[in-house]
Amino acid sequence: MPYIALCDDTYDSAELRAKSLQEHLAYVEEHQDKIAVAGPLGEKAQEYQASLFIYNVDSLTEAESLLYHDPYYRAGVYATVRFEPFQPAIGGWVGGKQW
Repeated sequence: MPYIALCDDTYDSAELRAKSLQEHLAYVEEHQDKIAVAGPLGEKAQEYQASLFIYNVDSLTEAESLLYHDPYYRAGVYATVRFEPFQPAIGGWVGGKQW
């Protein structure tokens, strides 16, 4: 079952993101087979306030491990993190409808 991780940034995240960007990109690239989709929320780097990850994994423990080993998480970019199970039901990303 996929899991969503919604990660709200700290007040000083722009600087933290910039310092850890290359490590973060390398990390998510290394694990992209377990990431259905991910990205920052906002229009420009200076305005990012959160990130969204949809992990295509079998357990919450695996989703948590992926996020907690991410260089952005380790650098303190995120003030809060919320995990939720996700049941894709319809759309182009899931190949139509699932019923």
